[in-house]
Amino acid sequence: MGTTLFNREIAIDLGTANTLVYIKGKGIVLNEPTVVARQMPSNEIIAVGNEAKSMIGRSPRDIEIIRPLKEGVIADFEITAQMIQSFIGRVYNMETIWSRKPYIIICVPSGATKVEKRAVLDAAKQAGAKEVYIISEPFAAAIGAGLPVWEPTGNMIVDIGGGTTEVAIISLGGIVSSQSIRVAGDYLNEEIQGYIRLTYSLAIGNSTAEKLKIDLASAKMDDNRGKMVVKGRDLITGLPETVTVTRGEIMSVIEKTAQQIVSTVIDTLATAPPEISNDIMSRGIILTGGGALLDGLANMIKKEVDLPVFITEDPMTSVVKGTGEAIKHIDYIRSTTNIAAENT
Repeated sequence: MGTTLFNREIAIDLGTANTLVYIKGKGIVLNEPTVVARQMPSNEIIAVGNEAKSMIGRSPRDIEIIRPLKEGVIADFEITAQMIQSFIGRVYNMETIWSRKPYIIICVPSGATKVEKRAVLDAAKQAGAKEVYIISEPFAAAIGAGLPVWEPTGNMIVDIGGGTTEVAIISLGGIVSSQSIRVAGDYLNEEIQGYIRLTYSLAIGNSTAEKLKIDLASAKMDDNRGKMVVKGRDLITGLPETVTVTRGEIMSVIEKTAQQIVSTVIDTLATAPPEISNDIMSRGIILTGGGALLDGLANMIKKEVDLPVFITEDPMTSVVKGTGEAIKHIDYIRSTTNIAAENT
């Protein structure tokens, strides 16, 4: 479907938690946190990505740490544009960028509004792109997972990212039905922080909550043997304190959140035409995104919907790989982007 029109294409998975950059012919060339550090009051950007994330919770008052995306959409336009420009500058010679500006394909949540789509287009343009195209995140994830999205057969994808969970049914190069909920990795971190605060009267940072989630909820171990020592600030005394948190505790927090994802999967399935439903019964449901690695989630969905559930081979990179692969279908992507832009 269509032909490739240029030879300096960049695909970007602009995620709430991480941003990945894919260059045609090279593959994934960058995978860093979607975090920016800014010097105040000059507003000068002093660090982006890994370097900026390392400053979280440790920076002086005159350095502001910003996560410019929230729940899958741009919360700070100017910072997002500067971050994209910085990331592009790392993977392309800056002189080349400004003399031969790249074409960018960037993904957005399926539930993004017209205003939010326009913000993505404008941010990438401001970052130095010659032209910008957008693609739906679950559609990109399905391509990256190797699903036959262009064929007349139903495919169901559940992409659990940092800011959103995207559930979509895809056939013949389009989305038949989809739902996007702002319940994903960041939401889980907040729930874990809340649990620790209520249970132990201990304040912990987002990075600590994320480590609890990854180390305890992603590991297949006995609930009683999996433990982690956590350091934080005692809410009563204000002094540093240490507690031991078990895997069972974290899994109980995650189970409540996972139920919202399961309900969204069920609701999306309920809207599928009968023929598509038959395809999904045969092919099953594919999980992608970092949340797909949470232990027990696949089995939970399988139990509730009584369908096969599979985790794609490399769930963390499915979206950016699919966005890069979409370059082969640039005519289709351009037409859908133009419609989005014209109606914004």
